[in-house]
Amino acid sequence: MCRVLIYKGSPELVENFLYKSDSAFVQQAHESQLLNTLNLAGFGIAVWDERSLNPGTPFVYKSTNLPFFDRNLRGLSRKLEASSLLAHLRGVALDEKSTINEANLHPFLFSDFPMSMAHNGDLARFSEMRFDVAEFVRPEIRCRVQGNTDSEWIYALLMSQFSDPAQRQPMETILKAIESTYSILRGIREQRKIDSTSVVNLFLNDGESIVATRYAFDFGCYELDQPKVKDLDISYTSLWYTSGTHYEQQGKEWRMAGGANHTESILVSSEPLTLDTSTWLEVPEYSALYVVREGEKNKLGIHAIAA
Repeated sequence: MCRVLIYKGSPELVENFLYKSDSAFVQQAHESQLLNTLNLAGFGIAVWDERSLNPGTPFVYKSTNLPFFDRNLRGLSRKLEASSLLAHLRGVALDEKSTINEANLHPFLFSDFPMSMAHNGDLARFSEMRFDVAEFVRPEIRCRVQGNTDSEWIYALLMSQFSDPAQRQPMETILKAIESTYSILRGIREQRKIDSTSVVNLFLNDGESIVATRYAFDFGCYELDQPKVKDLDISYTSLWYTSGTHYEQQGKEWRMAGGANHTESILVSSEPLTLDTSTWLEVPEYSALYVVREGEKNKLGIHAIAA
């Protein structure tokens, strides 16, 4: 499984999220607290700064290097302040078929599209589904796919649900596009008689609005022969969020200050970034957490998605 971090709020130094937190995002690649996996197949991040020259265009950095030893990433994280960000630690199966290259790194962001996306999970037997999925992707979007992951094809499929993906979308339209994407994938799985667990947690960010879904197809159904059930992580893939006024270090520990009644800043992650998890809440299963800007404030909401 991969790991994803998404943030919207007051400008924060990227280093605080990636390296300085008690259970910093980069640290989780090799020393996680909850999800017992290694994430050593690459790193990617998109950072928006509302005070920059082109605030709607993010700074994007991707590398197949291990982020803990990536001096370029460390240096950039000390200089960049994010009013919004989307970061991804890629994990792949220890299998000779796995491909590690820059084209397969998240977040995905096609040229001229404002919406980026990262994915945590996998579509079981995607090799059987690939051409079925492609039929639902508009030709002008299909030709932009460069990698061979299920994740990039999900992104292309999602972008195909918008009448004009080059424009920013209202939250209602984004949520409908997500539900439509899940519905198409569910139909293909039924057609192919695929009924094993497939986690499809999606994370969307256009710099102004963010969405994080916690979703799995056929949770609890596993193929018994390969791999063995005892080797599987059979818990529902976690997703946590915290909100407040700003992210800070208090003493030796990090926390979101201000309390949950404040939504100036919202941080969502595959697992909490702080040792004290009392201010973190789990995103409900089969739902989307979303954040939109309303006037001078961020509005946080939870939207149920059909299983």
